[in-house]
Amino acid sequence: ISVGYKVGFAVPRKDVAIELFERFKNIFISNKVRLVCGGHSSFLYGDLVILTTHQLYRYDHFFDLLVLDEVDAFPFKGNSVLISFFERSLKGHYVMMSATPDYKTLKDFKERGGKVLTLFSRFHKHQMPIPQVKIVNKFFMIPCLIKVLKSMLNNNKQVLIFTPTIDLCESTYFVLKLFIKQSGSFVHSKKEDREKVINNFKVKKYSYLVTTAVLERGVTIKDLQVIVFHAEHSLYDQYSLVQISGRVGRKKDAPEGEVVYIATTNTKSIESSIRDIETANKDLQNMF
Repeated sequence: ISVGYKVGFAVPRKDVAIELFERFKNIFISNKVRLVCGGHSSFLYGDLVILTTHQLYRYDHFFDLLVLDEVDAFPFKGNSVLISFFERSLKGHYVMMSATPDYKTLKDFKERGGKVLTLFSRFHKHQMPIPQVKIVNKFFMIPCLIKVLKSMLNNNKQVLIFTPTIDLCESTYFVLKLFIKQSGSFVHSKKEDREKVINNFKVKKYSYLVTTAVLERGVTIKDLQVIVFHAEHSLYDQYSLVQISGRVGRKKDAPEGEVVYIATTNTKSIESSIRDIETANKDLQNMF
């Protein structure tokens, strides 16, 4: 940026782009930082452009450096149109990042001549929390969820409750509000006031928030706790479970927290996600 190069930082999801913009504009205070995504496209050019991958079509051979984060996230992963937008927007170098790259992503990147760098450390150098797993009969799933949620809320910490589907997200919230005295809400990709609900949660108007995968990535909230409800669901692979677990302990002054999987049965994805986190923590110990 300091020598006049055009730099972009692209992510697949609008919510993440907005959060990154708020953080970057406070870091690069002497530069023009622009946000380009749905509803934010009045100013397309600046020293640093934070944008969604959908908006890359606006930039033809433009970026001297383009950082693409969350390469394995929907809707970018496997989307030939978005991949072509990315490739066309490049003028110079690029960096592709992911906390949970799969084997195919790494293989394809290496075949294009890319160099793979691995970093197991968060910026504050604390380990990720190891998820607790509660295997419960399907008839006792809701009572278990209520018990775990009440326990977390008694510690005066906010809680994200992840559900695999929109229907389950809504029905779970409407049950919880009958039993939980603290204020809460729900959010998913089809909720019209999604941004307002998320912002209200960030400023602590809600003690808990039931959500789908829309908050799986890019969320940084102090003292956040996480519950994955129906963690056995086929939509939760090991990578998504690791991403969800990574919502906890992201602040330097609050690096610890709880992650609880509530499931009707154990799965390979559950076991693999825990193993991945344990391996990352072990590698982190070896680094320092």
